[in-house]
Amino acid sequence: MSVQEKEILENLSKSMLNLDLESVKKGVKEALEKNISPQKIIKEGLGKGMEEVGEKFASHEYFLSDLIVAGAIMQEAMKILEPHLEAGVTVSAGKVVIATVEGDLHDIGKNIVISMLKSAGFTVVDLGVDVPAEKIIKKAEEENADIIALSALLSVVVPYLEKTVKAIKESPIGKKVKVLVGGRCVDEELARRIG
Repeated sequence: MSVQEKEILENLSKSMLNLDLESVKKGVKEALEKNISPQKIIKEGLGKGMEEVGEKFASHEYFLSDLIVAGAIMQEAMKILEPHLEAGVTVSAGKVVIATVEGDLHDIGKNIVISMLKSAGFTVVDLGVDVPAEKIIKKAEEENADIIALSALLSVVVPYLEKTVKAIKESPIGKKVKVLVGGRCVDEELARRIG
């Protein structure tokens, strides 16, 4: 990585950390103009900034509102990057069906994950929010998905998350797909418990 490339990506990361939408958009455009790959822009620039935002949130330096703003900034950056991502991917790394589970209407984290998956070469089918298990399973079967990714922000939807994972495992596609769970209410212990 050249010094100039490193500097552009570090500035992009700092702009994300500072929650500066205009600087992030300008930095993404500058990085593309300098022929930095969209994947590298996401991983080394935006992603590092988002990690730092997450750390500041975990240490109570940032609030939930800051996390939401960071997610919205990431979505705006991805609008600039997406045409370049799709042009640069020739072979899919796999197909992912993703949804926010029944009872949950939050999608910022899910949308960030979608952007990251696309940048890594995955084909992503987004079912949106408040999606029942049956619809997720049906779409995964129709799409011949490799992965089903489930998002849950609120702890009150954990029973729906558990129900969805159980239904997937008991369905015909359950033996074929990997199931990923994530979100604010999901920790390692919960992920292990629900399988």
